[in-house]
Amino acid sequence: MPALTPSDKALVPFVSVDHMMKLIHHIGVEEMMAGIADYIEADFKRWELFDKTPRVASHSEKGVIELMPTSDGDVYGFKYVNGHPSNTKAGLQTVTAFGLLAEVASGYPVLLSEMTLLTALRTAAMSALVARVLAPKNARCMAMIGNGTQSEFQSLAMKRIVGIEEVRLYDIDPAAIRKCAANLKGQGLRVTECTSAEDAMEGAEIITTCTADKQYATILTDNMVGSGVHINAIGGDCPGKTELAPAILHRSAIFVEYPEQTRIEGEIQQLAPDHPVTEFWQVLTGAAKGRTSDSQITLFDSVGFAVEDFSALRYVRDRIAGTDLFHPLDLLADPDDPRDLFGMLQRAKG
Repeated sequence: MPALTPSDKALVPFVSVDHMMKLIHHIGVEEMMAGIADYIEADFKRWELFDKTPRVASHSEKGVIELMPTSDGDVYGFKYVNGHPSNTKAGLQTVTAFGLLAEVASGYPVLLSEMTLLTALRTAAMSALVARVLAPKNARCMAMIGNGTQSEFQSLAMKRIVGIEEVRLYDIDPAAIRKCAANLKGQGLRVTECTSAEDAMEGAEIITTCTADKQYATILTDNMVGSGVHINAIGGDCPGKTELAPAILHRSAIFVEYPEQTRIEGEIQQLAPDHPVTEFWQVLTGAAKGRTSDSQITLFDSVGFAVEDFSALRYVRDRIAGTDLFHPLDLLADPDDPRDLFGMLQRAKG
């Protein structure tokens, strides 16, 4: 018997890693991050429509596996993501991910996508969106502390969205610094390779920390941070994993995505549960103030939130429409008679 032809509803657009790379090159990496930032901003401005919950995490000695769900009432989305810092020793990625969008009305998926690359893009897009709002005006120099997978994306997003012209690199692994510097060569940024975190922060108006060790750490000490800077702390993203000395937090105006999650996973896990923070969506809508003085230290305690992934998936779904940058994946059993799943199975018998 010939194979049964899947219905249109059974076929879900699947964006593979190859498709994602082609999409990024088709749009341009900086332009794509700027587009994702626009989608994130639009979704954060309608923040109150979304279902919100801290991500569901399964922790082990080796790392963490998480599910990050949300919905705006019309579309549901989730991301599967892991974080395993020791993976690089085995030649594996620290972070891998995939995500899905579905129609709320039917529950049927409408997009399945790789999100290892897409997460790197949306994380950098979110950082740059926040910095555009909170960093000192006309900021032109960023210190990039931690030169792993995220560092090039962060640097290019800050260039495109904020306007930085120089990035100063530091990592405890000199090979990581050389890797990042080589990748950023010819990308329109002045790149300085530094020998210490203190050296990297010289003249920087924006300080980005992005280290991977799953432990309480002090990447920045209090005496290293002067007034008037914006700190983009993205490495602390699970319980027991931090990068900043508590004294820095006490000197800073702290901005977060979703307090219920950040108090568990972010830098502010080091503070009292009622320590005041500002939700970034409120700044975008005008409900709360952002930077209030030139001398103020602003801190984005970023752990990543499901709405950002939802925005990135929405962007991809819109951009692949009318292209061949996806594969129609036969994912769903969709019999002609919805009550006759068994009959569909029997008719497929060879």
